[in-house]
Amino acid sequence: MRSDAQRNRKRVLEAAMEAFAVEGLAVPVADIARRAGVGTGTVSRHFPTKESLYEAIVLHLVSGIVDKARDLSAKNDPGSAFFQFLALMVEQAAVNRGLAEAISGAGFDVEAVAFHPKHSLDAVESELLAKAQQAGAVRRDITRADVKALLVGCVARERQGCDPEARQRLVDVVCTGLRAEPGTSAVR
Repeated sequence: MRSDAQRNRKRVLEAAMEAFAVEGLAVPVADIARRAGVGTGTVSRHFPTKESLYEAIVLHLVSGIVDKARDLSAKNDPGSAFFQFLALMVEQAAVNRGLAEAISGAGFDVEAVAFHPKHSLDAVESELLAKAQQAGAVRRDITRADVKALLVGCVARERQGCDPEARQRLVDVVCTGLRAEPGTSAVR
Protein backbone atom coordinates (compact mmCIF):
# COMPACT_ATOMS: atom_id res chain seq x y z
CA MET A 1 0.00 0.00 0.00
CA ARG A 2 1.29 3.46 -0.88
CA SER A 3 2.33 5.70 2.00
CA ASP A 4 -0.45 8.23 1.35
CA ALA A 5 -3.00 5.41 1.29
CA GLN A 6 -1.62 4.09 4.59
CA ARG A 7 -1.88 7.57 6.12
CA ASN A 8 -5.46 7.92 4.90
CA ARG A 9 -6.41 4.51 6.27
CA LYS A 10 -4.89 5.41 9.64
CA ARG A 11 -6.76 8.75 9.70
CA VAL A 12 -10.02 7.03 8.83
CA LEU A 13 -9.54 4.46 11.60
CA GLU A 14 -8.65 7.12 14.17
CA ALA A 15 -11.65 9.26 13.19
CA ALA A 16 -13.92 6.22 13.19
CA MET A 17 -12.72 5.07 16.61
CA GLU A 18 -13.40 8.51 18.05
CA ALA A 19 -16.83 8.76 16.42
CA PHE A 20 -17.67 5.18 17.39
CA ALA A 21 -16.75 5.87 21.04
CA VAL A 22 -18.68 9.13 21.29
CA GLU A 23 -21.68 8.61 19.02
CA GLY A 24 -22.05 4.84 18.85
CA LEU A 25 -22.90 2.60 15.94
CA ALA A 26 -25.28 5.02 14.25
CA VAL A 27 -22.56 7.47 13.19
CA PRO A 28 -22.75 7.97 9.40
CA VAL A 29 -19.76 7.10 7.22
CA ALA A 30 -19.89 10.63 5.78
CA ASP A 31 -19.24 12.04 9.29
CA ILE A 32 -16.29 9.71 9.71
CA ALA A 33 -14.88 10.81 6.34
CA ARG A 34 -15.34 14.47 7.29
CA ARG A 35 -13.57 13.95 10.63
CA ALA A 36 -10.70 12.18 8.85
CA GLY A 37 -10.42 14.92 6.24
CA VAL A 38 -11.06 12.53 3.35
CA GLY A 39 -13.92 11.79 0.99
CA THR A 40 -16.40 8.98 1.46
CA GLY A 41 -14.80 7.23 -1.53
CA THR A 42 -11.52 7.01 0.40
CA VAL A 43 -13.33 5.45 3.33
CA SER A 44 -15.05 2.98 0.98
CA ARG A 45 -11.78 1.98 -0.70
CA HIS A 46 -10.33 0.93 2.64
CA PHE A 47 -13.58 -0.30 4.19
CA PRO A 48 -16.17 -1.33 1.58
CA THR A 49 -18.99 -1.50 4.16
CA LYS A 50 -19.75 0.20 7.43
CA GLU A 51 -19.56 -3.23 9.05
CA SER A 52 -16.00 -3.74 7.76
CA LEU A 53 -15.02 -0.43 9.34
CA TYR A 54 -16.64 -1.45 12.64
CA GLU A 55 -14.89 -4.80 12.39
CA ALA A 56 -11.50 -3.07 12.16
CA ILE A 57 -12.35 -0.89 15.17
CA VAL A 58 -13.66 -3.77 17.26
CA LEU A 59 -10.61 -5.89 16.38
CA HIS A 60 -8.41 -3.09 17.66
CA LEU A 61 -10.44 -2.66 20.86
CA VAL A 62 -10.73 -6.39 21.52
CA SER A 63 -7.00 -6.91 21.00
CA GLY A 64 -6.31 -4.36 23.73
CA ILE A 65 -8.86 -5.94 26.07
CA VAL A 66 -7.46 -9.44 25.48
CA ASP A 67 -3.92 -8.19 26.13
CA LYS A 68 -5.08 -6.58 29.39
CA ALA A 69 -6.89 -9.78 30.40
CA ARG A 70 -3.76 -11.83 29.85
CA ASP A 71 -1.77 -9.30 31.87
CA LEU A 72 -4.31 -9.49 34.70
CA SER A 73 -4.11 -13.28 34.63
CA ALA A 74 -0.31 -13.24 34.78
CA LYS A 75 -0.10 -10.74 37.65
CA ASN A 76 -3.02 -11.72 39.90
CA ASP A 77 -4.60 -14.70 41.56
CA PRO A 78 -7.37 -16.25 39.42
CA GLY A 79 -10.26 -14.71 41.36
CA SER A 80 -8.81 -11.20 41.32
CA ALA A 81 -7.97 -11.50 37.64
CA PHE A 82 -11.53 -12.56 36.78
CA PHE A 83 -13.22 -9.83 38.83
CA GLN A 84 -10.82 -7.14 37.61
CA PHE A 85 -11.50 -8.24 34.04
CA LEU A 86 -15.25 -8.00 34.58
CA ALA A 87 -14.82 -4.46 35.94
CA LEU A 88 -12.55 -3.63 32.99
CA MET A 89 -15.21 -4.72 30.51
CA VAL A 90 -17.83 -2.53 32.20
CA GLU A 91 -15.38 0.41 32.29
CA GLN A 92 -14.53 -0.01 28.60
CA ALA A 93 -18.22 0.02 27.75
CA ALA A 94 -18.66 3.14 29.90
CA VAL A 95 -16.10 5.13 27.94
CA ASN A 96 -16.95 3.75 24.51
CA ARG A 97 -20.57 4.01 23.43
CA GLY A 98 -19.98 1.99 20.27
CA LEU A 99 -18.41 -0.87 22.22
CA ALA A 100 -21.29 -0.76 24.71
CA GLU A 101 -23.79 -0.99 21.84
CA ALA A 102 -21.83 -3.80 20.21
CA ILE A 103 -21.61 -5.76 23.50
CA SER A 104 -25.35 -5.32 23.96
CA GLY A 105 -25.97 -6.65 20.45
CA ALA A 106 -27.35 -3.38 19.09
CA GLY A 107 -26.85 -3.62 15.35
CA PHE A 108 -23.40 -5.20 15.11
CA ASP A 109 -22.32 -8.81 15.60
CA VAL A 110 -19.41 -8.25 17.98
CA GLU A 111 -19.23 -11.98 18.66
CA ALA A 112 -18.26 -12.74 15.06
CA VAL A 113 -15.36 -10.29 15.30
CA ALA A 114 -14.38 -10.67 18.93
CA PHE A 115 -13.88 -14.42 18.70
CA HIS A 116 -11.26 -14.36 15.99
CA PRO A 117 -8.72 -17.07 16.99
CA LYS A 118 -5.83 -14.59 17.19
CA HIS A 119 -7.47 -12.46 19.86
CA SER A 120 -10.45 -14.43 21.09
CA LEU A 121 -12.40 -12.55 23.72
CA ASP A 122 -14.40 -15.75 24.22
CA ALA A 123 -11.27 -17.78 24.95
CA VAL A 124 -9.81 -15.30 27.41
CA GLU A 125 -13.15 -14.84 29.20
CA SER A 126 -13.64 -18.60 29.40
CA GLU A 127 -10.10 -19.12 30.66
CA LEU A 128 -10.41 -16.46 33.37
CA LEU A 129 -13.76 -17.88 34.48
CA ALA A 130 -12.49 -21.47 34.56
CA LYS A 131 -9.38 -20.54 36.55
CA ALA A 132 -11.43 -18.49 39.02
CA GLN A 133 -13.83 -21.39 39.46
CA GLN A 134 -11.00 -23.89 39.92
CA ALA A 135 -9.50 -21.59 42.56
CA GLY A 136 -12.84 -21.50 44.38
CA ALA A 137 -13.36 -17.76 43.81
CA VAL A 138 -16.38 -18.03 41.51
CA ARG A 139 -19.41 -20.28 41.85
CA ARG A 140 -19.07 -23.47 39.80
CA ASP A 141 -22.58 -23.20 38.38
CA ILE A 142 -21.81 -19.92 36.61
CA THR A 143 -21.37 -20.18 32.85
CA ARG A 144 -19.77 -17.81 30.39
CA ALA A 145 -23.30 -17.07 29.12
CA ASP A 146 -24.26 -16.00 32.65
CA VAL A 147 -21.27 -13.67 32.80
CA LYS A 148 -22.14 -12.21 29.39
CA ALA A 149 -25.74 -11.62 30.47
CA LEU A 150 -24.57 -9.83 33.61
CA LEU A 151 -22.12 -7.78 31.57
CA VAL A 152 -24.90 -6.82 29.13
CA GLY A 153 -27.00 -5.79 32.13
CA CYS A 154 -24.20 -3.59 33.43
CA VAL A 155 -23.76 -2.09 29.97
CA ALA A 156 -27.50 -1.44 29.68
CA ARG A 157 -27.39 0.40 33.01
CA GLU A 158 -24.37 2.33 31.76
CA ARG A 159 -26.27 3.46 28.67
CA GLN A 160 -28.81 5.08 31.02
CA GLY A 161 -26.14 7.53 32.20
CA CYS A 162 -24.71 5.76 35.19
CA ASP A 163 -22.12 7.74 37.18
CA PRO A 164 -18.80 6.15 38.24
CA GLU A 165 -20.02 5.46 41.80
CA ALA A 166 -23.18 3.77 40.56
CA ARG A 167 -21.13 1.81 38.01
CA GLN A 168 -18.78 0.54 40.75
CA ARG A 169 -21.74 -0.32 43.01
CA LEU A 170 -23.31 -2.35 40.19
CA VAL A 171 -20.02 -4.16 39.48
CA ASP A 172 -19.68 -4.89 43.22
CA VAL A 173 -23.21 -6.35 43.34
CA VAL A 174 -22.52 -8.53 40.29
CA CYS A 175 -19.18 -9.72 41.68
CA THR A 176 -20.77 -10.53 45.05
CA GLY A 177 -23.37 -12.68 43.30
CA LEU A 178 -20.69 -14.52 41.32
CA ARG A 179 -18.43 -15.30 44.27
CA ALA A 180 -18.34 -18.81 45.64
CA GLU A 181 -19.80 -19.01 49.13
CA PRO A 182 -17.14 -19.07 51.85
CA GLY A 183 -16.51 -22.57 53.08
CA THR A 184 -17.92 -24.30 50.00
CA SER A 185 -15.90 -26.63 47.89
CA ALA A 186 -14.52 -25.30 44.61
CA VAL A 187 -15.96 -28.43 42.98
CA ARG A 188 -19.68 -29.13 43.13
